[in-house]
Amino acid sequence: MSADRTTRTGRIERTTSESSVLVEIDLDGSGRTDVSTTVPFYDHMLTALGKHSLVDLTVKATGDTHIDAHHTVEDVAIALGEALRVALGDKAGIARFGDALVPLDEALAQAVVDVSGRPYLVHTGEPAGQEYHLIGGHFTGSLTRHVLESIAHHAGICIHMRVLAGRDPHHIVEAQFKALARALRAAVEPDARVEGIPSTKGAL
Repeated sequence: MSADRTTRTGRIERTTSESSVLVEIDLDGSGRTDVSTTVPFYDHMLTALGKHSLVDLTVKATGDTHIDAHHTVEDVAIALGEALRVALGDKAGIARFGDALVPLDEALAQAVVDVSGRPYLVHTGEPAGQEYHLIGGHFTGSLTRHVLESIAHHAGICIHMRVLAGRDPHHIVEAQFKALARALRAAVEPDARVEGIPSTKGAL
């Protein structure tokens, strides 16, 4: 684990008996991504997350996907959350809050983020049965909530995600990742009017 306070970057390596993960992020990037998790649909979602948050994101992961994609997907989300926490440092000068309403054809998702230091996830609105869909042959719909929960807990952020409309399982997941990306972009953005830590407590 390492951080560069001048450039707001984070690097996490996580190795278990189930997976091997490397995540590198730069909060002040331009949305460049290099993602390979061996779960193609997850690669697609993480690429969208980096692209639309303007966070440069590198993810290299391998794991026991011959058993299930769950372990690799979860461990990447854990490492991504930890990398966000490291890159944010003491959070001085950031906007802290962000929200976004993002459509994808018939699907519509809203994400609201507070870089609060307090992990929390509220996830509502997915249509009945969404959690059972197998998307792209590897990614089960139930993993969406698990990814959001893992990121929130390990980054120390609060995420409210609402699915307001949607029919196609792919679109429903992708709208959520894009909404999270845009909300994160706003929340981690430096705000020239913010002096120090954006909290009345003096710490986040």
